[in-house]
Amino acid sequence: MLEYITFDLLAQLLINGILFGTSYGLAAIGLSLIFGTMRIIFLSQGAIIILMAYFCYSLFASLTIDPYVSILILLPGSLLLGAGIYNLLFRRATAMEDKNISLLIAVGLMFLLENLMATVWSSDPVAIRTAYTAFGIKFMGLRISFTRLMGFVMAVLSTVGVTLFLKKTLVGKAVRAASKDMVAATLMGITPHRVNAVAFAIGIGLSAIAGIALATTYSFDPYFGFIFSLKALIALALGGIGSVVGALLGGIILGVIESLAAFFISSGWSDAISYGVFLLVLMFRPEGLFVRSVKKA
Repeated sequence: MLEYITFDLLAQLLINGILFGTSYGLAAIGLSLIFGTMRIIFLSQGAIIILMAYFCYSLFASLTIDPYVSILILLPGSLLLGAGIYNLLFRRATAMEDKNISLLIAVGLMFLLENLMATVWSSDPVAIRTAYTAFGIKFMGLRISFTRLMGFVMAVLSTVGVTLFLKKTLVGKAVRAASKDMVAATLMGITPHRVNAVAFAIGIGLSAIAGIALATTYSFDPYFGFIFSLKALIALALGGIGSVVGALLGGIILGVIESLAAFFISSGWSDAISYGVFLLVLMFRPEGLFVRSVKKA
């Protein structure tokens, strides 16, 4: 098999992995924001991404709204949805010392959304087919899928936008301060619930962008969200909690690992290898690959 490997083939595998991994990265950024402020693993993130993918599908199928135009509808709606979910389900739970309650709420919400989507749209896989779905851009002998490229562009723009928000705005700086030390941030006059609501809303807002990127590229069903959440957790572990850029890079690394594993070994082994990498990172580099480790004296 090795004699058939060329530079063009290897480059194509890497590009496919990079473009695919950006979806993981987007989900990981949302998880990072929510975990950073609330200290919960929001396992419903994947289910909400699939929910947004179904909304995108319905807008296209019923109203012929282009998937990339639907972001003007889904992004504001998802921000409001995120704030609503926090205030309705997590506001009281985050004030409790036992964070397992918030985790159980997240798991319950995931199952609720899965069954709701299966009831409304059925359990059969669906896909969005547009005039540009099969379109590819040829560059230096490589073929780049247009929809995957658009997903990559949206992921990069989202990462830049969230980074600028966290570093340049007063609210963003409050979110960063709360993620580092909520007690100290509270003493400085920062309201925990407002910060949590903002972080949660942005995390769910990123789910809308990830959902559109997913819906325009792959087929999906109501139960794909849990696997997506697990992959986002792996990407977050690779990139490091607290690093927005690291979360995106972690997703890209995961996508490349899966792309190479599927080709050189077997597609059935790609998930197992991803989980193995996850365990290795947790054992030897628990702070993530892109977060500077702090050595205790």
